[in-house]
Amino acid sequence: MTHSPQRRTRRLLVFCAGVVPALVAAATSGLAGAANAAALPDHKPTITKRGQAYMGWSTRHSAQTAASGATPFATTTVRGMDVSSWQGNVAWQTAYNNGARFAYVKATESTNYTNPYFSQQYNGSYNVGMIRGSYHFATPNTSSGATQANYFLAHGGGWSRDGKTLPGALDIEYNPYGATCYGLSQASMRSWIASFINQYHARTGRWAPIYSTTDWWTRCTGNYSGFAANNPLWVARYASSAGTLPAGWSFYTFWQYADSGTFPGDQDVFNGAYARLQVLATG
Repeated sequence: MTHSPQRRTRRLLVFCAGVVPALVAAATSGLAGAANAAALPDHKPTITKRGQAYMGWSTRHSAQTAASGATPFATTTVRGMDVSSWQGNVAWQTAYNNGARFAYVKATESTNYTNPYFSQQYNGSYNVGMIRGSYHFATPNTSSGATQANYFLAHGGGWSRDGKTLPGALDIEYNPYGATCYGLSQASMRSWIASFINQYHARTGRWAPIYSTTDWWTRCTGNYSGFAANNPLWVARYASSAGTLPAGWSFYTFWQYADSGTFPGDQDVFNGAYARLQVLATG
């Protein structure tokens, strides 16, 4: 069957009218998706399966700070580090000789993962004279806060008044495995965090430091200030300053300022003199 040139022209116009907007919409959607992906922090190393998440995986890497080994903080501070299974067996004496005086070690994630290097890292840091603590990587979409606190306590998250053990920390940040806020509303996220820290406090008598970024805290809790009265803040920001803190906290207790440098793992600083760090350890 043949058609006149005019009819073929009309058909082409109709086709373009339907297809071109769809292509534009698809391209726009792709660009928007790329923009959203770009808005999320870079991370390294790549997380490919559950259990591999670590404190600071989602914090944007600052090549200037990390590469220079700069220590962008006041002199009345204590330098330290945090590690996970990514660091494997750590040369703790070397880290201590280089100036690290405290370490936080990943113990658990959700209720089905324990760090296979935990003993070497947790006991090794203690044996060379560091004040050490452990942390739990939270996945609020897999079980309740109290359930994860109990799992953490059963697998290295405990505390003792020996002067060398810091209270266990809650690592709550971007989700490596899915929705940014784990699919929870801001109110539900606040309730989950409260469930974790209240259970930890009930069983240890200590309030867990909360590790996060101001951006995630604002997005996923509504910049809630209600935990600041009890829980020490551990803020993550790879820059020359800790920047704006989450609502309620007028100062940070810990600051993770780079993901590489003098010590293995992430580079941290305690905001105070060594004697104050000892006070935090002894309760």
